[in-house]
Amino acid sequence: MTVTESAILGFVQGITEFLPVSSSGHLQIAKALMGVEIEENLAFDITLHAATVLSTIVVLRNEIGGLLRGLFARGFNEEKAFILKILLSMIPIGIVGFAFKDYLEKLLDSPAILAITGVMLLLTAALLAFAYYARPRQKERISYRDAFIIGVAQAAAAMPGLSRSGSTIATGILLGNRKESVARFSFLMILAPIAGEMLLDLLKGEAAFGTTGAAQLAAGFATAFVTGCLACKFMINIVKRGKLIWFAAYCALAGTVAVIANLL
Repeated sequence: MTVTESAILGFVQGITEFLPVSSSGHLQIAKALMGVEIEENLAFDITLHAATVLSTIVVLRNEIGGLLRGLFARGFNEEKAFILKILLSMIPIGIVGFAFKDYLEKLLDSPAILAITGVMLLLTAALLAFAYYARPRQKERISYRDAFIIGVAQAAAAMPGLSRSGSTIATGILLGNRKESVARFSFLMILAPIAGEMLLDLLKGEAAFGTTGAAQLAAGFATAFVTGCLACKFMINIVKRGKLIWFAAYCALAGTVAVIANLL
């Protein structure tokens, strides 16, 4: 993998992690189109995940700072309730991560991965379209029940091609939550699972650099971080304006292309 290829993959990771179009699905498509095969790619994956976490922290630093101040304040407050909801939303992805991680990793090596990715992108498109046309009554705050259901949506998005942000944001909207609140909750709830996945990968002791050098890692990190910051800000504004239908159309097109490409 060249520095240019790693930069392109970092760009794809950074921009699609926050847009409701599936980062894992687009990474698979990008690798297939470029003919890139990353041997012993654990270090590269950890690098891109670290860039994603850092970009989220930078963009939502005010919200995170407020939650930390509330966490150490006396008595039970809204910040502590919000943190409990985040923790509750993490339970489903934790179960999936421990129980099905090996299966999901094998799935990525499947000869039919493009077809699987395409079908999941089509499912993402349907979910986004449904959320766009639905008009549920809006709630002031995300409830504990809703937080858990949104967490289930995040766990389902472990499938390649099923967008994590698209699934969680659409689910939150369908449950009647305000769009901006759902977007921020969706981006904050990803921090712990990604950090946990990074830690588990590091504990494996397998994060060998292999054929991925320092220059490639730096290029991937830089592009993933910069595009991640831009995409996170952009996505919050897009959700507030209710323009998810455009992403539904894009996912439908990308999913169709992926399925056709697998048949060729």
